[in-house]
Order: sequence, then structure tokens, then C-alpha cells
Amino acid sequence: MVQAVRGTFDILPTEARLWQAIEGELRAVFGAYGFGEIRTPVFEATELFVRSVGEETDIVSKEMYTFSDRDGSTSLTLRPEGTAPVVRSYIEHRLSDESRMIKLYYIGPMFRRERPQKGRFRQFHQAGVEVLSGNDNPAIEAETIEMLALVLARLGVTGYELLINSIGCGECRPAFLGRLRAEIGQQSAALCADCRRRGEKNPLRVFDCKVPSCQPVIAALPTVTSSLCRACEVHFARFRQYLDERGLPYRVDERLVRGLDYYMRTTFEVVSGSLGAQDTLAAGGRYDGLAEDLEGPPTKGFGFAMGLERLMLSIPDPGVLAPERGPDYFLATHGDEAFRLATGLARKLRAAGQAVYIDFDGRSLKSQMRLAGKLKASRVVILGEDEVRSGKLTVRDMQTREQGEWTEDELLAGIPADLQGSRGSG
Repeated sequence: MVQAVRGTFDILPTEARLWQAIEGELRAVFGAYGFGEIRTPVFEATELFVRSVGEETDIVSKEMYTFSDRDGSTSLTLRPEGTAPVVRSYIEHRLSDESRMIKLYYIGPMFRRERPQKGRFRQFHQAGVEVLSGNDNPAIEAETIEMLALVLARLGVTGYELLINSIGCGECRPAFLGRLRAEIGQQSAALCADCRRRGEKNPLRVFDCKVPSCQPVIAALPTVTSSLCRACEVHFARFRQYLDERGLPYRVDERLVRGLDYYMRTTFEVVSGSLGAQDTLAAGGRYDGLAEDLEGPPTKGFGFAMGLERLMLSIPDPGVLAPERGPDYFLATHGDEAFRLATGLARKLRAAGQAVYIDFDGRSLKSQMRLAGKLKASRVVILGEDEVRSGKLTVRDMQTREQGEWTEDELLAGIPADLQGSRGSG
């Protein structure tokens, strides 16, 4: 039997309600903060990610799904993250010409060939936001994180921690990287092969290592926070001040560097102790200069992405967010003429915005009533021989058990929410 590919999964109708509810909350909050939705292709030119994410990052060197186009002319990659495609679109469509801050969000699948585990898949889903402008005011960062906190509050997520750091800029980071590379070289014998490779090519990535034997060495390495230039120090101090003013608690983690090359200055993560090893709910940072690296105009950028699968694992009571809801009407029929009338009534009710279930399997009325209960239908309309002769429909409220007779016109006009007092109530 052919099954879903390892690291992927199906979203069934009963689960899709929760996805839709979460996406609805995201769209509502993002919209309240002035973000507009952008939808980019699921595959891009491989060059886009090599130039932006970084050739020596794990994402590019190990995890991307890359393939040649049919004619062999182009190398294509299923998108492993969302920021680079958004910036590519920003440049291509000249959104910078609008002379204002551009605030965009996206919701969609990403692809990385990772080892599947709880909260980590090879096709996973992210919601992300990007703020693109000519302004690097750290208040932009604080407001964006405030928006993220509101999303989590509306979804009922608690018990998380906000970690922040500054990783410097083009002025102060090169000297620090030289110092860090030298320190790693002196301790290379005690480090794993990945750390030794990263130490030569991209030493900041050493802080991402999770190998237990490397941790004592990593803990003793110098941190970029201690080597910031005056401009980066001021930026980071103002960022913390804006978080304080918004009442957003945080902890400075001097070894938080993130795994993508385009980040500079502010980086952050939101982590949850309830998720186990894969504890990051959301993460992001500032990426001034990325647009220029992709041959675009000078642009300041800040954003974050959150994994929807991990977000769902953090919601304490998904049933409250996405309660199970049955059809508004279940049409129970007996006889060919009753069924014919029911199909016409179903069409009219649906056109009026009502959800309708009609039985096509020829069950007995008793079996249909049981099915209506199982489906949690709000009301059952019974059409049998008596109803066909009289032109009256028997309508039963499945919660109150009240029952009455109504004409089709009365039903379509909107019968009372409470059926008590209706003609022939039983």
C-alpha cells in the first residue's frame, strides 16, 4: 500500500477545523497590525537560498530538496524558509517604490530533509511576517514581538519564554569572528567534526551545536554581545527598553545566534518547555542588507516565523478554539417522493447559507435519526409520506428535543431559534 512519504502527513477534515481556526486568529491579529498577505511559489531558484540563507548553513548544505528543471537549465529548490522568497518578491515587484513601510505575512508549507520527530517534519507549515522599510528603529522589533505575544494569548498558549540577543553588524562582527575562529581552532580537538568545519567556514554556527561533549567548550567561548560596537549597543538597549515599556518579559541569551546567515543585530526565539527537544515556537530577527545581497534597493528588514505544528502542540485546549460543529440541518427522508423533495430543499437551504446533510443510503428513519445525532446536527427535518401529503415539514431541535410542523416557505424564511410553541410541538 502506498503511504505518505516519511516526514509528511495528511490533514484530515476533523483536524482541518483547528488549522482553520489558528489561521483565522493569525490573519485577524496580523491584519490588526497592518500586515497584508503575500503568497510566493513553493519552489524558487536554488541560488536565492544559497545567497541569502548561506552556503555553509545546515539548511543549504544538508536539508534542501533541490532538483534540476526538466530541460536542465535551472536548479530549483522547494522553499525551506519564507523570508528569502518574500524579499525576492519585494525586489521583483518594486514594492520599495511605494515609499512606505511594507508589512507582509505568509502562511504555507516549507520543506527540509530533516530527521522526523515530535514537532519536526520534512514538510511543515509556517506563518511568518516581514517588515521592510528604510527604518531600523528597534521599536519596529518590539511592536512585532508584541504582535506575536497577542497571537499566543489569543490561542491560549502560556508558559513560554522570550530569548533575545544582538549578534552585531558589519562594523563589529568581523573582528569578533576572527577572535572566535582562533579560539575554536585552539579547542578543535575537543569538538565534533561539524563544529570544526563550522569553526573554519562560519564560526557563529558553532553555538547551534547540540552534541553534549561540545558544550563545555562552547560555554567558554567569547560571545558577540561582549564585542558590540557603540551603535549596536545603543540599538540593543533601546530594543530592551521598548520591550520593557510593553510589559514583555525576556531573557538575554548571549549564545542565541540563529541558523541563517542574513541575520544581524537583533535575534530572538520564543521557546516552550512543553515541547521537549524541539522547543522553539517562533524565531526571527533583523536582516538589514539582505535585499542588497539579492541586488535590490537598500532596505532594513525584521521578521519572524512560527511553526504551526509546534504551535498546535502548545495549545492547551484545542476543542475550545475549534469546537466540533455539525450540520445546521439533517434531512431525514422516507420514500422516493420525499427524497426528491428533500434534494430540492437542501439546495435552497445551502443557497441561504445553511449547512445541510442529506442521507443517500436509504437508511430507515430510525437509523437516520441516530446518524443525525452522531453528526451533531442542530435540527432534523423529517420528510415522509405524511409530510409529502400535507405539505408540512416536521422539524426537530436536536438539543431541546422540541418538534413542530412548518411549511417549506416558513423554514426558508427562518424558523424561531426555540421551537417551543410551534404548531404540533411534541
